[in-house]
Amino acid sequence: MRIISENRCFEGVQGVYAHDAKSTGTEMTFGLFLPEEAEDGPVPLLWYLSGLTCTHENAMTKAGAQAWAAEHGVGLVFPDTSPRGEGVANDEAYDLGQGAGFYVNATQDPWAKHFRMWDYVAEELPALLMSEFAIDPDRQSVTGHSMGGHGALTMAMRLPGRFRSVSAFAPIAQPTQSDWGRKQLGAYLGADEGAWLEHDSTHLMTELGFDGPVLVDQGASDQFLDLLRPEALAGAMMGRRQEGTFRMQKGYDHSYFFVQSLMADHLAFHAEALWK
Repeated sequence: MRIISENRCFEGVQGVYAHDAKSTGTEMTFGLFLPEEAEDGPVPLLWYLSGLTCTHENAMTKAGAQAWAAEHGVGLVFPDTSPRGEGVANDEAYDLGQGAGFYVNATQDPWAKHFRMWDYVAEELPALLMSEFAIDPDRQSVTGHSMGGHGALTMAMRLPGRFRSVSAFAPIAQPTQSDWGRKQLGAYLGADEGAWLEHDSTHLMTELGFDGPVLVDQGASDQFLDLLRPEALAGAMMGRRQEGTFRMQKGYDHSYFFVQSLMADHLAFHAEALWK
């Protein structure tokens, strides 16, 4: 692991680090904020998974999360959204390839060699973080925006016991029925739509649910509502009687201004679960 930068931030440290990842076969970069409490011992960790086109940097610099994380004594990790570099498959479209890993393990060429983002985010990066930093592995939660909201919800439901709480900002809620999903899942996983279902939050909510509290915020003026399909996830939560809250936020769009505006709520929501 290599230190790219470390900066004082709200009495804690905002770092950026790189390492050679076995799962992707590439160098991967991530951001990690640790509050000052980490100087005295392990702290809880909130995962933030970013959306299409993002790197580790977007949420780290735009979400305004560090101030609230510092207030609650919680660490924040910002993984990248895909493998990158020379020799890594890509596409001219913004929503496929580098910057659009969709948090799945690709099985189809040319993606299968490097696009193993499920293994990276669910297994390899957690192991690295717990071994190198003052983080409590028993107190983790997860959140994300758009494609990252999809990743957060699917990880939370498919890894029972891992996360104490899950939240999402404008998640891609039903990718198997949306052009933000069908294109990517078909490319990465192949034509068998049955293999896509374990990456569909609405399907997982119907079949599995989450063993903790859920918070979903969706901007009512989001320009991508038809692609996100929030009504499907809201219906699945209601049908399952899932512990949680789904909020339509009047006037908000899909931008990081929306994420910034509600970040304090999400950090407080996760801190309550993490510090129980």
